[in-house]
Amino acid sequence: MVVKLHEQLTEWRRDLHRHPEQGFLEMRTASIVAAEVTRLGFEVRLGKEVMVEDEILGKPSDEQTAAHVQWAAENGAVEEFLPYFEEGFTGVVADWDSGRPGPVTVFRVDMDALPIFESQDDTHVPGKLGFRSIAEGSMHACGHDAHTTIGLGLATMIAEDPDALNGRIHIVFQPAEEGARGAKSMTEAGVVDDADFFIAIHIGTGVPHGEFVSAANGFMASTKMDVTFKGRASHAGAQPEEGKNALLAAASATLNLHAISRHSGGASRVNVGELQGGGGRNVIADTASMKLETRGESSAVNEFIRKQAENVLRGAAVMYDVECSIDIVGEAISCKCSEGLAAMVGAVAKETIGITKVHNADNASAGSEDATYFMERVKNNHGQATYCIFGTELAAGHHNERFDIKEETLPVAVDVLYRTVLALNGRE
Repeated sequence: MVVKLHEQLTEWRRDLHRHPEQGFLEMRTASIVAAEVTRLGFEVRLGKEVMVEDEILGKPSDEQTAAHVQWAAENGAVEEFLPYFEEGFTGVVADWDSGRPGPVTVFRVDMDALPIFESQDDTHVPGKLGFRSIAEGSMHACGHDAHTTIGLGLATMIAEDPDALNGRIHIVFQPAEEGARGAKSMTEAGVVDDADFFIAIHIGTGVPHGEFVSAANGFMASTKMDVTFKGRASHAGAQPEEGKNALLAAASATLNLHAISRHSGGASRVNVGELQGGGGRNVIADTASMKLETRGESSAVNEFIRKQAENVLRGAAVMYDVECSIDIVGEAISCKCSEGLAAMVGAVAKETIGITKVHNADNASAGSEDATYFMERVKNNHGQATYCIFGTELAAGHHNERFDIKEETLPVAVDVLYRTVLALNGRE
């Protein structure tokens, strides 16, 4: 069945790649997902039903959201389901209830794209084959089009033989993983509170094609901040003393953020990735803004770095007599995978055609993932959770304009996940 599904998986993935949508704007994507899993016989929970509004981080403005509704409608969104997502609450949970006692197994896949202009180079495969992004400035450059496809493939396999399973299965299609913005709101909505087993997935991340990681343990806790400094404009030649220089405050903060002390409890990171300010060569800058992030090997280390960063930002504001506002627009916590579940999934993968090598654990990521909110909630409720990586051949690294995957990874991933379902929920 998975071999027969290969053509459909490729079609789904290329359609999603051609129509990328950034975090909380995945209206077309979510409507297609909802329609497809409903057709397969799943119950669906949508939008505000699976997201707590107060826990959403970094949501686009109402104007951006409203504008995207029109784009989604004009580019193939399913009319029946689009209204559930028009306010930017784009989460979908597909529920399969066998009607028989058994465990609750939850899978999480993400749906969002990145603010990247996709390559127009003649050698870029999506361009050559006609599925390059039509939404200029947005691109699936991290593989979430593949993740959504794998989730749909898994749903298809589950529906193919409903008598094969016990218990219940949930497939969580999460918005806004980029920037660590979407999982917390879905976690607080309780979408994994009944889970006995939880599995999140990713493709690539440097793992070679054909290889599989059953427990990615290297994710760092992280906080994403948008910062604005507000001062007072003045003529830089005639009355510089009348000005309050927001740009100098931001520049000073930038230098001192990168001087924050390290922590003995584990690795840490801080980075100012964007700095803007001022409006003229002869004007004391009255506004400046920056985007930055902190990371820590543990949540405790990240909390230390975050607090120090806030001290630096506010100190710079005091030094230059300007105002400073700090907006938390994304967060992820640290979490370790459950060894028992990881070992079981790894054993399934070893028996899968297309998997040539299985790694029981990978501690070297140093990236961040908000799936850790789901994982930690499940573990705190005495369930087991793991994060798996399917290796694939990449045309370029993640978040690169030439990013592309080897599509042969798709049926292999679906096969591993479905046989994992059989191992956890299969009838004897």
